[in-house]
Amino acid sequence: MAEHTSSTIEIEASPADVMGVIADFARYPEWTGEVKEAEVLSTDDRGRAEKVRLVLDAGAIKDDHTLAYTWTGDHEVSWTLVKSQMLRSLDGSYALAPLGAGDRTEVTYRLTVDVKIPMLGMIKRKAEKVIIDRALAGLKKRVESVRKA
Repeated sequence: MAEHTSSTIEIEASPADVMGVIADFARYPEWTGEVKEAEVLSTDDRGRAEKVRLVLDAGAIKDDHTLAYTWTGDHEVSWTLVKSQMLRSLDGSYALAPLGAGDRTEVTYRLTVDVKIPMLGMIKRKAEKVIIDRALAGLKKRVESVRKA
């Protein structure tokens, strides 16, 4: 099994509010920075995205890829790579845990990336960590700003 990188952050919002932002793929270009386009290609019977096409521009890495999403209850979503120009694999998840009375949420993001170009494991994990930290910071900012609006 491939090694993954993970990180956790606390967000001042309920798990439902956090998951609402995570599930709103159309708005990813507004808060993620690297995602320039997001298109839901298919949904499940609850209207949640099953396949999503994302166009990324992360400086040295530009990619157009499709991810398949699996929703586990209301507090976890995971994804795996369907197709990509630059990546061999991209597996990740968000797991949400309510804190206190439910107005705070602990969000754990796990990510495993394998690129088609050769890359040392140490450099790959550092890149994963940067991706995760930026994603969690962007998610926190977006959820908390939407909540206050």
